[in-house]
Amino acid sequence: MLNDDVFAELVAWRRDLHRNPELSGQELETAATVVEMLPATAPDEIITGLGGHGVAGCYSGCEAGPTVLLRCELDALPIQELSIAPHRSSRDGVAHLCGHDGHMAIMAGVAQWVGQNRPQKGRVVLLFQPAEEDGSGAAKVIADVKFAAITPDIALSLHNMPGIPIGHAAIEVGPMACASRGMKLVLKGRTAHASQPETGVSPALAIAELIPAMTNLATGGRPQDDSFTLATVTHVRIGEAAFGVAPAHAELWVTLRTQQDATMDALVARAECLVTAAASKFGLGVEITYHDVFHHCMNAPEATAVLEQSIVDEGLTLVRGYLPMRASEDFGRFGHVSNAAMFLLGAGTDMPALHNPDYDFPDELIKTGANVFIRALQQLVY
Repeated sequence: MLNDDVFAELVAWRRDLHRNPELSGQELETAATVVEMLPATAPDEIITGLGGHGVAGCYSGCEAGPTVLLRCELDALPIQELSIAPHRSSRDGVAHLCGHDGHMAIMAGVAQWVGQNRPQKGRVVLLFQPAEEDGSGAAKVIADVKFAAITPDIALSLHNMPGIPIGHAAIEVGPMACASRGMKLVLKGRTAHASQPETGVSPALAIAELIPAMTNLATGGRPQDDSFTLATVTHVRIGEAAFGVAPAHAELWVTLRTQQDATMDALVARAECLVTAAASKFGLGVEITYHDVFHHCMNAPEATAVLEQSIVDEGLTLVRGYLPMRASEDFGRFGHVSNAAMFLLGAGTDMPALHNPDYDFPDELIKTGANVFIRALQQLVY
């Protein structure tokens, strides 16, 4: 479907995006690059500023039919890239180490095809969504007043996945990605001279107890288990960098994860119980806040069937039993307003994992991903 000349252009476009990554909520230049690309595909409308820096290209058919939304992501990660590739990130501490640059290139390929093959019915909306990595983007897009005019009947998306072989794809009805949220707890005591720690109130022992206690909240070994929960300590800080002061302040960041939203409240309650008990035991004040909140992602039967057929028609091998993945995806929020489904496109078994500092999106997936989406559109609006 995508010819070699178009593919070569998309590879170059993807690598330019890779060189110029932007963090969640800061995707101003990335969005501008998308807006610059879209007019050549002759959309009926380009919507900008969706939920922040989101962009949507809309292509309408002549007859009544469904609105089909395809989504990709604009944002990169706050990680230093370790690469010698010519297209490596030009920005210290920021890099496309999840493949969103590749997902945008896939969507650009779909845009070129749709521009040359106008839908017969309904409408195609190609959404370049901001702020996926921190879980805020989809909610802001959906809450934007401009979204009401493009609310989809069916929403589809993909994510590349190292560990799944090239030429394979994973999709199933039901749970696709886990719910998660970042729990930030702050413990407050009183400083003391390091020679007289007993005159202060230190959070050190409370932190020492909470780290293993939080980790032990995990239940259910596999995300396929309904009881699956996971608590991952991601950041710890105690006091100031001084040998003469016993600390008064500590922070512990923990990512809480469950298969579905329904079990998250129970995990949150257990975690908060541990925190309040430790604070009380050691005479500390405590403050708990939540960040990067992701709802679970569920694949609806109708949308899943469309993607399954498209994957098979593209000659890919369906992988069963892989889902749900442990990682979270804010695409799940589109399932609240439409029939939604997402699949994982195999990125190879001999490559770094997502969010690793040496990860790089495999360019060959651009053509494959675009073709799967095009086949899905052919089922729905042609």
